[in-house]
Amino acid sequence: MRIDLHTHSNASDGTDSPAELVRNAAAAGLDVVALTDHDTTRGYADAIAALPEGLTLVTGAELSCRLDGISMHMLAYLFDPEEPELLAERELVRDDRVPRAQQMVARLNALDVPVTWEQVQRIAGNGSVGRPHIASALVELGVVASVDEAFTTDWLADGGRVFVEKHETDPFEAIRLIKGAGGVAVFAHPAAAKRGRTVPESAIAELAVAGLDGIEVDHMDHDRPTRERLRGLAADLGLLTTGSSDYHGSRKTCVLGEYTTDPEVYGEITRRATGAFPVPGTGGA
Repeated sequence: MRIDLHTHSNASDGTDSPAELVRNAAAAGLDVVALTDHDTTRGYADAIAALPEGLTLVTGAELSCRLDGISMHMLAYLFDPEEPELLAERELVRDDRVPRAQQMVARLNALDVPVTWEQVQRIAGNGSVGRPHIASALVELGVVASVDEAFTTDWLADGGRVFVEKHETDPFEAIRLIKGAGGVAVFAHPAAAKRGRTVPESAIAELAVAGLDGIEVDHMDHDRPTRERLRGLAADLGLLTTGSSDYHGSRKTCVLGEYTTDPEVYGEITRRATGAFPVPGTGGA
């Protein structure tokens, strides 16, 4: 089985619609794909309606968290999307995205970069607006050559010239909420240093005690030594290890199935989850 447990549609900051994403996942030879848009479950219905036969969908979300001033992301799998506490927290995070993005546009304008809010809205479409949409606007204007180049301290990276903080969930609270909604919690790309500061391993150990289920090890932002170090850490802490593409369509260079999750780990995730079940494809629309 080929299993990719971290992808994004245009319900957040990907470029594929949910229907396109699942069709592309099947075309890439995947057996299982997780839809993990940022702080939203809005893409579920369209993905399920289009799910090709032979492909299984894992519903999920990537929750925005912050620990001791360090931004981090928590992948939540197979939770009940209507559970009130987690739903309220997702809405709080999502609602803060618009004023935050507007402030970043204003800071760019103060630097004589002619980004407009209308341009960012057009790029975001119906998705949850975020820094990748502003980065795409900078690419359109020729300010930077790629989305990745926009995520530096010159521009959008944490602590950068135009960075603006947003509401982010304490990761210990995120784990509590995910578990309360019957889900499984996996720390996304925990050592992706090129994105900014990363949490120390001692914090990962504390999260494990609090109920963290796993860490994402095989990821494009982790080099081989980092992956081996994280694998050893996970073994020491009794954590599951996952692998995934973090696919965003054409917005990033990663491709579906670039990294995958071991079927035994996938099986354990499905066994632990009580909030939802994987959805098998029946042919799609």
